[in-house]
Amino acid sequence: MSLALTVMTFNLHEDQAEAEGPNKWDKRRDLCVSVITSYSPTILCTQQGVKTQLDFLQQGLPGYDQFGVSRKGPEDTSDERCTIFYDKEKVELLEGGTFWLSESPSVPGSTSWGSEVPCIATWATFQLKGVEPPGFQFQIVNTNMDEFSPRARRRSALLTWQHIASLPPNLPVVYCGGFNTQKESTTGRFLLGRSREHGVVGDMRDVWPMARMRKNVSLIRTYHGFKGDKQGALEFLKLIFRALCLCWDRQTQDLHTDWVLFRGRSLVPFSCDVVNDNMDGYYPSSHYPIFAEFTLPRTVRLVESSTREET
Repeated sequence: MSLALTVMTFNLHEDQAEAEGPNKWDKRRDLCVSVITSYSPTILCTQQGVKTQLDFLQQGLPGYDQFGVSRKGPEDTSDERCTIFYDKEKVELLEGGTFWLSESPSVPGSTSWGSEVPCIATWATFQLKGVEPPGFQFQIVNTNMDEFSPRARRRSALLTWQHIASLPPNLPVVYCGGFNTQKESTTGRFLLGRSREHGVVGDMRDVWPMARMRKNVSLIRTYHGFKGDKQGALEFLKLIFRALCLCWDRQTQDLHTDWVLFRGRSLVPFSCDVVNDNMDGYYPSSHYPIFAEFTLPRTVRLVESSTREET
């Protein structure tokens, strides 16, 4: 039986309008922990979470450790982060880092290309524990791109792809987070190898259309603003129009702004869920989390399993 690697991407953002309303963090933080523990991902990538939110998740997820810094730099404790949580029993953190999506990627808080706020990508290389043969490694890249500038998103995608392209070709990579655009945008088309950016083409693949099993395919958008599938009349008409467009154009798979992309033959997408778990109509986030499961090569086995077979 093949082993699996599971990844969840989860936007935690809480703006000022939400801070005192029914969707403020204190009202939904327990639901966030409940959703995460129900799926128990090997890797949890959060976006736009601040330290107080991440500390609460850490308390509720004692089996995990976390890696990530503020978009204003390692010394800042108040601003948002792209944090990678990982199951300590399943994987070992080998190395990690953060670069800024700007013309000065090593400068904390730097902005470029018309972006309004600093944007970052956090990466971490892991090794599976307790498997045979030992040494199966993979890298996770977690990002949150600029919300307003298409040029910033395109250049950020190029910068991140250059990082991924510099890695050993046999190292599997999962690249996920909040991209603040659709996959048929110039950003998505570049990363998925369907258009050029500064003379180069990306080589990522999208888990959602490739997975053998998919859950909640009718939820064509991952951002819902805490409304779930209950939209106003205008939004409902827009959704009908877009759904008809999707039926007409088979290349347009969805309107997701939260993605899970990957590179590497040793990762095979098995399932992908748009997670719409809620409690009495209250949601853990204004974005639906995405949960993806990859099967690993059959040559990778648990040490206990192989030992048991020998005995």
